[in-house]
Amino acid sequence: MLFEEIIFGPIHSRRLGTSLGINVLPIHSKYCTFDCIYCECGWTHDDQKIKARLYSREQIKDAMQLRFPEILSQGIVPDSITFAGNGEPTIHPDLAGIMDDVIELRNKYFPHAKIAVLSNASLIHKAHVKETLQKIDDPILKLDAGSEEMFNRINRPLGKLTLTDIVEQLTSFNGNLIIQTLFLRGEYNNERIDNTSESEIALWLNHLKKINPRKVMIYCIDRATPARDLEKVSVEEMETIAGKVRALGIKADVYS
Repeated sequence: MLFEEIIFGPIHSRRLGTSLGINVLPIHSKYCTFDCIYCECGWTHDDQKIKARLYSREQIKDAMQLRFPEILSQGIVPDSITFAGNGEPTIHPDLAGIMDDVIELRNKYFPHAKIAVLSNASLIHKAHVKETLQKIDDPILKLDAGSEEMFNRINRPLGKLTLTDIVEQLTSFNGNLIIQTLFLRGEYNNERIDNTSESEIALWLNHLKKINPRKVMIYCIDRATPARDLEKVSVEEMETIAGKVRALGIKADVYS
């Protein structure tokens, strides 16, 4: 499932209420630093950098200046303005400038809406990415595994990125972030996929202790996935995991 425009929605989000989406990535292809087995946008292709045609900051601002007043005139007030779309939004080289424009137009049209970014956290080691995420309401960053092995099986990062690197960078936010984790089980490439096991949960909880986020969003598969043999985890099991997070003194919400 690919988003075919810069501004999409508003849609009803499990986690963010009435969410007005911003896609700063190509509309006809995925552009990402991960190749997650559950991604609703499909697989990440080897030639993505060749195909990628990113919208400019000016094009994105023009789209917002056209769509925001139109939505307001319809009596729709979004709860959040969310950077999501066809891959990893922080990959855009002009992210900081685009965010300044979003903040300006949010303040003008929807002053009570929160600005959120759904990110896989792969680029937060870059100063401009971290600085940009730290000035918005809800930086929502992925942490899908406890072990390096499961991280590589589920998220399949491109390049030499490790889970240890990501946890270290997430810790540097000093708690001003939200962690998102998708729980699943199944099989892919003849390897067992399971981030719900006792050992994985224990490692994941240790990461959360270090990161100390203000909230953890726990959710499960909701749409078709590129890897076929994956299992949706039950609400009851997610609530059990959430209880372990709450026992650490960290807020946790479950979304089915």
